[in-house]
This record gives sequence, C-alpha cells and structure tokens, in this order.
Amino acid sequence: MSCEHLICARCSGPVVEGRCPTCRIARDEMHRHGPSVPPALVLAGLVALFFVALVLQRVAG
Repeated sequence: MSCEHLICARCSGPVVEGRCPTCRIARDEMHRHGPSVPPALVLAGLVALFFVALVLQRVAG
C-alpha cells in the first residue's frame, strides 16, 4: 500500500504532499522501514563472535 492515492480526511489533500500534520504523520508511518534484524539478535551475534575470537586466541597462543 502506498500513500500516493490516499486523501487526508483533515485537509482533503493528497497524503503524499503532506499539507497538514496528519498527512505528514500518515506519510511517515507508511514509509517507515525499521531494521529487518532485531537489535538484540545483532548484539547476541557480536557477543558470540567476540567469544569465538577469544577462544581462538587462547588456543593459538
């Protein structure tokens, strides 16, 4: 769904133009794209990578 064909109920203008605060909020919500990977998962991956590097350093040294 896109905001190109939506009409604002408050100002009767196209939402894509963002004429009023309601239009701008609706447009921003339609185009908001969050990260596809949850931040907790990224952090867990970094911690795991750190421990693997630590183990490899101990084994090699």
